[in-house]
Amino acid sequence: MAYLLKVDGVVQGVGFRPFVYRIAYKYEIRGYVKNLGDAGVEIFVEGRKENVDKFLNSLKNEAPPLAKVENLKIEEVNSRGYKDFRIEKSSMGNGAGDSIIPPDVAICEDCLHELFDPKDRRYLYPFIVCTNCGPRFSIIESLPYDRENTSMRDFPMCELCREEYEDPLNRRYHAEPTCCEKCGPRYELYTKDGRRVEEDPLKTTARLIDEGKIIAIKGIGGFHIACDATNEEVVRELRNRLGREQQPFAIMVKDLDTIKNIAYVNPEEEVELKSYRRPITLLRKKGKFLAESVAPGLHTVGIMLPYAGVHYILFHYSSSPAYVMTSANYPDMPMVKDNEKIWGMIDAVDYILLHNRRIVNRIDDSVVRFVDGKRAIIRRSRGFVPLPIEMPFSYNGIALGAELMNSISLVKKRKIYLSQYIGNTSKIDVMDFLQEAIERFNKILKMKDFDLIIVDSHPLYNTSNFGRKMAKEIDVEVLEVQHHYAHIATLLLENKVKEIVGIAVDGVGYGSDGKIWGGEIIYLGKDGVRRYSHITYYPLPGGDLASYYPIRSLAGLLSLEYGEDEIRELLYKFTPGAISSLKYGEREFDIILQQIAKRINVSETSSTGRFLDAISSLLGVCYRRTYEGEPAMKLESFAL
Repeated sequence: MAYLLKVDGVVQGVGFRPFVYRIAYKYEIRGYVKNLGDAGVEIFVEGRKENVDKFLNSLKNEAPPLAKVENLKIEEVNSRGYKDFRIEKSSMGNGAGDSIIPPDVAICEDCLHELFDPKDRRYLYPFIVCTNCGPRFSIIESLPYDRENTSMRDFPMCELCREEYEDPLNRRYHAEPTCCEKCGPRYELYTKDGRRVEEDPLKTTARLIDEGKIIAIKGIGGFHIACDATNEEVVRELRNRLGREQQPFAIMVKDLDTIKNIAYVNPEEEVELKSYRRPITLLRKKGKFLAESVAPGLHTVGIMLPYAGVHYILFHYSSSPAYVMTSANYPDMPMVKDNEKIWGMIDAVDYILLHNRRIVNRIDDSVVRFVDGKRAIIRRSRGFVPLPIEMPFSYNGIALGAELMNSISLVKKRKIYLSQYIGNTSKIDVMDFLQEAIERFNKILKMKDFDLIIVDSHPLYNTSNFGRKMAKEIDVEVLEVQHHYAHIATLLLENKVKEIVGIAVDGVGYGSDGKIWGGEIIYLGKDGVRRYSHITYYPLPGGDLASYYPIRSLAGLLSLEYGEDEIRELLYKFTPGAISSLKYGEREFDIILQQIAKRINVSETSSTGRFLDAISSLLGVCYRRTYEGEPAMKLESFAL
């Protein structure tokens, strides 16, 4: 009895071929397994019927923990006379597969044990990996997922690593990033003036952080900037250097017990913190363990556990239990991933710890929080990307997103592939990153033809204009979608329903009537899309300036009920700090009132975000926004 199998799903880079080899060996099956260039796996099996049946049952039910078999095609074929079972060299496939590589995965318990075993040859080697853990998306250039198609091709395996790689019973059998101190990447530590530090780079970095230094550290998907999260003076200095006045810093904490000294952790949060994704998880603060400047004015702090060997080694040598671990970028710029580019941030750091493995795909840390026991993804990036989302219909296309906090989606047949976090696309460097992400995903997914390009209906967004231009160049239809209709459309897919009434609340979005929306009740279903209701329009003086100075929104809201003199009297009485926070103080405030009265440079809006900003200003919580969402976030903390 012989069968040809085609397996789609998360089946490359997760130890799937070694798993197939082992169960074939167990059941005396002959044939082969190999990766296909479209990310699927092809298996040919022949043997006694009862053995083949047992093999198929194990294949379906006993796959490795990171693998996910989504589609299994079985075709009965003629026997080919194989004498054994083998892993064959990958073939390019036909580009029609529905599979994808897994995301970057946190170090596993087996590798962690070896990392701290003095008898192991990878003792304290920061790039330790196996088939169950390590970088995937961040190092891949194209499919199939073989070493030569990743940045690990720059590091030929030594004899011992090659033996492990070729041993079917070894945990590193066909683990593409396999390496060791002898043949793999290495860390080096540099001073501000470019001098290489001769001492042990990781041990020295840990000591320098303990001493209050600020270090740029190259990790899995980019550079972080790290310092001691318990040292108020150094955290304030980091803020000054990066120009981040108030934006909360994420922290990395050495273990779960230490996290529980810093924040309250419920069972669902604990599971997520320890998961292979290792996201930044927003937790409610407890006590005064951290420097106040880590997350000023907020009741939460973003915490993650170590997820790479380098992190565990640093904490092994360090006396500090918690590091600020923030993305290495200036405000609104992409995270730095390349060694030569990090020197552009030399004024922000005291030392640079870098390694010589190329990061192919930049990827930030993911951010989640739990609401009523359910996970809400705030930033979907490392640990999630590039895993796809299923949808009930099929087409090939690309959706380019809005301007702020951007990510894009590529659609191939019945799967949506969301990109990593991209950022504020009003910046040229971020638009370059967006185009790079499109090119990378196209290459990995082998996307050749698009049926549709979807853009936000805003006439001036860089993303929308780029999509319109792209559609024209390749001669495909462009679909413009109103910002808040898109928000509600995602709920249809997420909840697997065909009809919905949803509430869309955010900062701003270009409305179909030309006004600025942000607080809408919308129907979407078989009868089309309809905006049923919204927050009463109120004037927003100064356009984008209102998002930075909440008193502008407050004055606009009050104008619905009060005249110019009454607004002046109320705000001088109840929130004088908001007036003095304006760049030109009282003179600017008078101009704002005149703008509203005469409708000069005033937009009409239903924005929930600006409404919350106004309340934050009225209550004296936040007079000036220094990062996206600050007034509303601090208002939430104030209310609790």
